[in-house]
Amino acid sequence: MRVKKRKKSSRFRGSHTHGRGFKKKARGSGHRGGVGMAGTGKRADQKKTLVLNLYGNDYFGKVTTLRRGEARKKLQAINLGQVESSLNYFVKKGIAKENKGVYEINLKGYKILSLGEPKTKMNISADGASNEAIGKIKKAGGSIILENQE
Repeated sequence: MRVKKRKKSSRFRGSHTHGRGFKKKARGSGHRGGVGMAGTGKRADQKKTLVLNLYGNDYFGKVTTLRRGEARKKLQAINLGQVESSLNYFVKKGIAKENKGVYEINLKGYKILSLGEPKTKMNISADGASNEAIGKIKKAGGSIILENQE
């Protein structure tokens, strides 16, 4: 039974790389990349479990709040044919009002598309509309008022 363990420094005497493989790897901390959280990038598989246990999945990836510019407003699309066929529903819900044969319709958050031929007079206020839809509404005797024009 050996009482005293031999020191590491004496173990690698005469060894070319002292058990570290490539020679340059043994010089300072150059190969290690740093201490602590250094080198915990997207492909740092050796440290990934450490990072996930500490921070969860929020550590990797980009933060969407740091994007430049404003996010575009997403508009729902509705066709002229759908608007005309849903007039009674809109009146019940309070979205539309009839005034002397002309329907006043509030479709904020919608973009009006041109599918369908309207026969009733409608004054529609919306956030967007295609040029063809505006032309069809004017031809029927109504108008489209665009709220958020840029």
